[in-house]
Amino acid sequence: MLSQGVISTPKASFFSLPVLIALTAFLAISETPGILRDWTINQNPVVLDSGDIRDGKCSTRKGFFTNCSAHLNYTYKGQSYDKDVEIMFVDIHSGDYDTNLVISGDHPDLATLSLGLDMLWNRIITLAVFVALLGGTCLAMIFLILRVWRVRGQLREPARLEPVPVEITGFDRRRQRLSVTYADKIGGRKTGRAGHTHFEPGQEPLIVGENGGKAVGLAVWHGNTALPVLLDERLERIEMTPEERTAALAPLAAELGDSRPGLVVQGKKGWSIKARLAAALLVILLIIGGIFGYWLWYVTSATSQFTSPAMDINNMMPESVNRWGCDQLKKRFGDQRAPFGCTASDYSSWK
Repeated sequence: MLSQGVISTPKASFFSLPVLIALTAFLAISETPGILRDWTINQNPVVLDSGDIRDGKCSTRKGFFTNCSAHLNYTYKGQSYDKDVEIMFVDIHSGDYDTNLVISGDHPDLATLSLGLDMLWNRIITLAVFVALLGGTCLAMIFLILRVWRVRGQLREPARLEPVPVEITGFDRRRQRLSVTYADKIGGRKTGRAGHTHFEPGQEPLIVGENGGKAVGLAVWHGNTALPVLLDERLERIEMTPEERTAALAPLAAELGDSRPGLVVQGKKGWSIKARLAAALLVILLIIGGIFGYWLWYVTSATSQFTSPAMDINNMMPESVNRWGCDQLKKRFGDQRAPFGCTASDYSSWK
């Protein structure tokens, strides 16, 4: 039998999970209505030149998260409307945005900015990615918490114990209490699953070696539980008599001797400065190559001239390259409004 409470969940999980759930819900609730509104407007858009766009402003965070808002005032078929519009999208942009007031020809009470329609798919993908990432993280955390609770329930029942080495991936000492995170990476099963445990004052994990610069502890599988249990150096986590503990520890003491490894193990030597510079240069070249390839796809094959952030990249290209790119776009979309980066002085026609 193993002691109770030897498998735990990091306290941070119980604080971060509600925050992530609230953030996911906030994004979905705040952005979905605007996207649905603009999707409806996009089915039959009507541009109003007589409309009034007030207090329009856009702010960019982290270099590419853009949020734009405006107050719209317009009259359509004798009926006056006042609307507040806010849109969020991902864009690499410098300077102002040129936009118009657009309403739905079928539902004139629905109004937005032409910028919102130009960025509609951008907004849909951005929201979907964020909700998927945050929601997926929430589900993963819930699954891990439930798995720990299930293992703790299984530990209440007697079962066969199978020793297994585990890699110590992290630890923290606070107020004489030791918290250790370990992973099943080097044992027979090699599930890769991570466990978390606390050691009371005076207790230390049973360290039996090192692997790749990281300490290796001795753990046991309790029957068919999903996580192994990291043992302490005196085997107090296992219900045994003093004689049984002495007999179990004797072979380990004889093998390790006085050179028993500690919890802190010196890590591997890091990369040289030359290797780091070469890696950084390779990353920069890959980024530049990816951006250039994305731009080339945009000007030669994109299905819309308003694809973002490609049109902003095209705008930042040298004059000769930008001119060539705009010529390629004009061949396919010359009968439509020009995108940002290819407009003439009227911000609408092709340059």
